[in-house]
Amino acid sequence: MRLRRAILGPALVFLTIHTIVLVLAGDQERNVWYDAAIRNIESRIRAAAAATSTGTSPPAGEARSVVLFVGDGMGTSTLTAARILFGQRRGNTGEEAELAWDIFPAVALARTYNIDAQVGESSACATALLCGVKANYETVGLDASAKFDNCLSSKTARVPSIVDWAQERGKSTGFVTTTRVTHATPAALYAHAPSRYWEDDGKVPSAARVSCKDIAKQLLEDEPGRNINVILGGGRRHFVSKVTQDPEEPDKEGRRLDGRNLITEWMKNHQGPTTKYVYSKEQFEDIDPARVDHLLGLFAYSHMDFDVDRNTTGTGDPSLTEMTIKALRILKKNPNGYFLFVEGGRIDHAHHYNNAYRALDETLAMEEAVRAVMAEVDLTETLLVVTADHSHVLTLGGLATLRGNPIFGSDSKKSDVDGKPYTTLLYSNGPGHTEPRSVMREAGKDSIQTAGVPRTWATHGGEDVPVFAIGPLANILFSGSIDQSYIPHAIAYAACMGRHASRCSHESATNNDTIIAAISCPSAEPNSAAISSDVMNDQARNPPSKSSNNGVVSGGSNSKCWCTDISSLSLLYLLLLISLSFSSVS
Repeated sequence: MRLRRAILGPALVFLTIHTIVLVLAGDQERNVWYDAAIRNIESRIRAAAAATSTGTSPPAGEARSVVLFVGDGMGTSTLTAARILFGQRRGNTGEEAELAWDIFPAVALARTYNIDAQVGESSACATALLCGVKANYETVGLDASAKFDNCLSSKTARVPSIVDWAQERGKSTGFVTTTRVTHATPAALYAHAPSRYWEDDGKVPSAARVSCKDIAKQLLEDEPGRNINVILGGGRRHFVSKVTQDPEEPDKEGRRLDGRNLITEWMKNHQGPTTKYVYSKEQFEDIDPARVDHLLGLFAYSHMDFDVDRNTTGTGDPSLTEMTIKALRILKKNPNGYFLFVEGGRIDHAHHYNNAYRALDETLAMEEAVRAVMAEVDLTETLLVVTADHSHVLTLGGLATLRGNPIFGSDSKKSDVDGKPYTTLLYSNGPGHTEPRSVMREAGKDSIQTAGVPRTWATHGGEDVPVFAIGPLANILFSGSIDQSYIPHAIAYAACMGRHASRCSHESATNNDTIIAAISCPSAEPNSAAISSDVMNDQARNPPSKSSNNGVVSGGSNSKCWCTDISSLSLLYLLLLISLSFSSVS
């Protein structure tokens, strides 16, 4: 017994030190991005105030509700090609067409790199876009102190998302996606996982299952997932056990190893006549938004079908537009407002196949949903943002190509090197690399475009992606070149959420030094009450060095939120007491 206690004492001391190191590392990683966003917002608000008649009054306005659209892989070349397709489908040359977001008054470019990757990946980009911190490749809802596939490193690296902030303000929340609801991008709304692939417990390493939950289980059990009002997308397989047959594809079974049926458990957690679960278009159409407060719709075993392949009968699936409007009408009953996230998730998948037809068609399916939302909401009180998580390696090329050239066709000229034709839309890499190119394939929905470098699966693109915004404060908050991690903080400022929850009660401030309102201090978020008015410096734009302690930005922002300090010190004190007690007994 004495030997055991003699071992336990030093072990607990080691665990104490290790835990504190992780907590402080997480705080440092988080502060870099939080503080950079705050300084960026402050600079914009000061500039806007200076333009007023008094030169001191901050711009007024509050976005009671927010709708955030994300086209997965929808880079600039995708937008241009989709715009041309939009026009050509209406009998025009196409180049002169306008997509719904082309008329938005605020436009910015977002940098999509990850902490450890030059070209961004969906889950890490989604963490930046939805949680406000840059993250490591293939991690979800964690700051950069977390390492891929490492459960222990994730415990102190969790960061709240924009859904947390909205729920704290009493807003209804929901999300719609054409991918699995546990997939890389939507997962960042509610989950914290060191691997985007941990969608069910079968994907979590056996040694980590006690300490780290899979993504589907977090959606059911943890905040903010369990409080989300509307969840629509695909991915039934991650919610049921391996002995449960799929209702639409009976030859397939669930993937859970724990024997649980999370769909049934979700229904029990939200018992009552206002709770519904659906898996077909017919069931979905029977939902009356006025009578439903919680809706779970899982319309596919895995991802939902591409829109061009979608079964539109009652046994099929609703469109992205139909899901979006149904979700909107459920959420907007809340007088406090709502936050709705909508993902056109399969743009990315088609690009990976070099299948430009489906990629552009999916982009236009999301464009239709944006138009529908614009007709449904009051833009004087609703902030609408459209962006992408990352780009793809699609290019739009040509040499004196005539106006109106079919967007899926070949260029009007042939190569001056080998005399062979090539498609107007090209990919820098992927399965479209084939020889010879003597005859162009028919430009149908299954055709693939020419690719320069052979790969079985095309890569992402690393260029900046556009951000389009309309609604309260959009023209002030969204412009220029921004880090992707800035976006949720700007949304939170406009909607008075998160650290900006108290802003709307301080709009009468006239002192130029207090234009940025008092910042609240929710748990797990560092404070920046003392903020520099300087624009973002290089240190904030670069990931913190692992070999130095220069990871926190200057200008008075080194001080963390007092509640974070106290929680860290309390943990240190408690663990030290336990360690000392064991050591003394030994």
